[in-house]
Amino acid sequence: MSGNIIDGIAVAAAVKSRIKRAVENLRAEGHLPPCLATVLVGKDPASAIYVKNKQKAAADVGISTQDHKLAANISQKELLELIMLLNNDPQVHGILVQLPLPENIDESFVINTISPSKDVDGLTQTNAGMLLNGKATLIPCTPLGIIELLDFYKIELESIDAVVVNRSNLVGKPLAILLLQRNATIMICHSKSKNLVNKLRSAELIITAVGNRDRFTLRDNMVKEGAVIVDVGITRFMGKPAGDVEDFQSLKEKASWITPVPGGVGPMTIAMLLNNTLLAASLSTANVQRKN
Repeated sequence: MSGNIIDGIAVAAAVKSRIKRAVENLRAEGHLPPCLATVLVGKDPASAIYVKNKQKAAADVGISTQDHKLAANISQKELLELIMLLNNDPQVHGILVQLPLPENIDESFVINTISPSKDVDGLTQTNAGMLLNGKATLIPCTPLGIIELLDFYKIELESIDAVVVNRSNLVGKPLAILLLQRNATIMICHSKSKNLVNKLRSAELIITAVGNRDRFTLRDNMVKEGAVIVDVGITRFMGKPAGDVEDFQSLKEKASWITPVPGGVGPMTIAMLLNNTLLAASLSTANVQRKN
């Protein structure tokens, strides 16, 4: 068997094309264009690149951005004051606080200060609770992007046995809920899981998001013939971007479908951020119309 490549770049391009048309329609109807406010604290090079890429992607589809760069020694009080200003700004539809934040700032408290209606990362406790109850509007971008990829390639999720190697609020937990909503059977594994190899061997769908090749790599002996592999991990290995899959060519021959790194899940995360911003703007427009 030679696995089919799940092309995140192509799917993200299709999503962004759809978003661009929707933004053009909003403008044509006389509505404010969607606006994403990005908040970057400090000068971490990787975080700065991530924010720049998100801003460029937004511009490509007609979404405007507000760029807020703050000093690393900013106080939590000052950061919260900025977020409250953005919450109350009717021209801002989405707020993205780039993580991680400096150690002197309570990350959870800051995230939960964002208005749930502008929480385009889907990380507030309100939106997490709504996701758990099947009522979410703004869903974490990476899990949402994974579902979009699987749907695009018509990979059937109902009754599939899935193993997710990640238990974070950013990926593993929301992804498990999304898969359950599609009637998949889910097992979440992590650093304390016993007999991980045997658990992985039983899976028809493996989604791994560790991002540390010293702690974990997905190897040929962990995967059964015909499994679907979604590699969310991202790190640098021998000077190049790499995922959790140890030998891509070997597992490509064994899997039915597999995502590459780079070019798999990564582009979908940004595409879903844009989609959430558009959705937040559309809901804001609908609320204004109802009030009028």
